[in-house]
Amino acid sequence: MTNLDLLLLKGPPSGDLESGLNELRFTILTKGITANSDGMSDLRIYVWLILLNAAPVRTDVYLDLVHQGASPAYSKIRNDTFRTLATDPLFRRRVTENSLTRVLNAVAWKLNDAHEARVNGWQSPPTLSDIGGSPESAYQSFTTGARTDASTSEAEQVGYVQGMNVLAAPFLYAARSEVEAFIAFERLITQECPGYVRGSMDGVHKGLKLVDTVLEIVDPKLFAHLMSKGMHAEIYAFASVLTMCACTPPLPEVLQLWDFLFAYGPHLNILCIVAQLILIRDQIIGNPSPNQILRPFPPLQAAKVIQVATSFAAKIPVDIYEQIINHAK
Repeated sequence: MTNLDLLLLKGPPSGDLESGLNELRFTILTKGITANSDGMSDLRIYVWLILLNAAPVRTDVYLDLVHQGASPAYSKIRNDTFRTLATDPLFRRRVTENSLTRVLNAVAWKLNDAHEARVNGWQSPPTLSDIGGSPESAYQSFTTGARTDASTSEAEQVGYVQGMNVLAAPFLYAARSEVEAFIAFERLITQECPGYVRGSMDGVHKGLKLVDTVLEIVDPKLFAHLMSKGMHAEIYAFASVLTMCACTPPLPEVLQLWDFLFAYGPHLNILCIVAQLILIRDQIIGNPSPNQILRPFPPLQAAKVIQVATSFAAKIPVDIYEQIINHAK
């Protein structure tokens, strides 16, 4: 039994949660999470849930959301699910389109309900009574239980956005149930990167500007070359920011990168994107059309990306680093 197994089984020594989390993070950084060649691990989803501070949710709460049928965003979801990681045989073999659709639709309903709660002045939306009581009893505490047509179009603006399907995909691949994937994915987009799925996706655009800023700091020559070709990050890195590099295969490498991001903060994806550029800097500088190299990015190499990203993190000025931490909020 590994140290990680023991830590998850018995909890932190002396019940010290802070030291336990620090030990968990350090173990991930130095030893990683044991997985097979397909990236499958019995522990990974539980480690992610811990690092995301995602509380357990009863299965019937998820089923209640599923049984509500098509959400206002359902047509958008169905337009995306069939092409999610469509060329990845590992993902297609393990995750069905129906499973992905259910999780995305359930999250869309939860975002819709949260939006209606704000609009109507409720203290909490009916479907957010996750821990106790039945969905029916939860609805009885509100003056209006039905959803209104007036709120639907606005809810779509603050709910599902294109790209969320790819962001959800690794959770379904790593999880042992749809409920686990739902909990982790919903926690990520509502607590760690709500700016990525809110309105005009302002968090993504802030992240793209920060990719340019960080690249200029750590590799001025590479930055200047890309700028001379008109290659701002918004041209080549939009998907990488939005999906936390889940758009770049192979999937087992994405899972390994996410172990690091959830351990030390999803905001570090900005540094990891820059690290990918630095790893292929000679190819970029030597190519008169770097767009051919960066669309799409070369295959992900998680260990090398993490090593490079951590090597230049100390070079980032404090004020810029604060922007990186907060850009997706």
